[in-house]
Amino acid sequence: MASSQRLQGIFTPNMVPLDQRGNINEEELRKYTDWLIERGVHGLYPNGSTGEFLRFTPEERRRIIEIMVDQTRGRVPVLAGAAEANTRETIKACEYYHDLGARAVAIVSPFYYKLSPASVYAYFKEIGDNTPIDVTLYNIPLFASPIDVPTVQRLAEECPKVVAIKDSSGDIPHMIRMIKAVRPNRPDFSFLTGWDAALMPLLLIGCDGGTNATSGVVPEVTRKLYDLTLAGKLDEALKVQYDLVTLFDTMIYSAEFPEGFRAAAELRGFRMGTGRQPLSEGQQRDLSALRNTLQCLLAEHGFTSEPLGGCPVKGDEKFDSKEVSAIVQNVLAELKRRGLGN
Repeated sequence: MASSQRLQGIFTPNMVPLDQRGNINEEELRKYTDWLIERGVHGLYPNGSTGEFLRFTPEERRRIIEIMVDQTRGRVPVLAGAAEANTRETIKACEYYHDLGARAVAIVSPFYYKLSPASVYAYFKEIGDNTPIDVTLYNIPLFASPIDVPTVQRLAEECPKVVAIKDSSGDIPHMIRMIKAVRPNRPDFSFLTGWDAALMPLLLIGCDGGTNATSGVVPEVTRKLYDLTLAGKLDEALKVQYDLVTLFDTMIYSAEFPEGFRAAAELRGFRMGTGRQPLSEGQQRDLSALRNTLQCLLAEHGFTSEPLGGCPVKGDEKFDSKEVSAIVQNVLAELKRRGLGN
């Protein structure tokens, strides 16, 4: 895929199926890759947070990309997670994934050590000046040093190879400020959101797409939400966003991340295996109960059958759909006031 093509659409930060010995299940990963593409995702994002990149060795991370680039065969772009422990190893990963044929890499801001904006800039500047492949900055302040707006703007203006940012903060005003600061001088720069609960509002304020964990479970739904939003069918899109938030909240808050997503992918027919992070007996019981809840949510949309014993009658929802509606209305008002848009 030509490097000039802008990153846009839904990229799946896919999980990696493991076999009974805890090793990469290559056959199942290839099957899962095909399934995601067939159900409409625009791209794949292996070695992301949902893919538990830190729980694999550097050799395993490279093997995951090898398998998926080979299986994809150019049908969709691959955004390869390339974050390693230092710039030297990260640049080596960039070179390796470039040679494999990945479209771009995503690199998380330095983690463990909380760095100043000047250090975050210097880190990405060294990579941006020495990489053969396009780079997507990855801002996830919950786990890593935050990337502030001036840093994004400076890197976008100084490093042609830095072509996008994936922001998982869920902070809509922050994304508006980034787009306003960067897009005038880099109209080709892509903005992707990693926060599924606000996918529709973020698309409305100018994001090009997202790297959304729910797309690894219900790719049909995330693709539908993307298409409806871009088509301006906002009433229909809102209904889909409500459903997506309910599923997202259940998967992310009811178990250790990303175990809820693993359990849901199992319900879609994949042998995901047991994760490498051990769970206590209590957590295993909670996960078993969560599977029933997830199965009921998926059954509502015809993605699976109801569990034995059926599902409870729907009552009060934990999530108030008025919250998303209010967010969307505020976004539209802000767009009108600022003269911003796609």
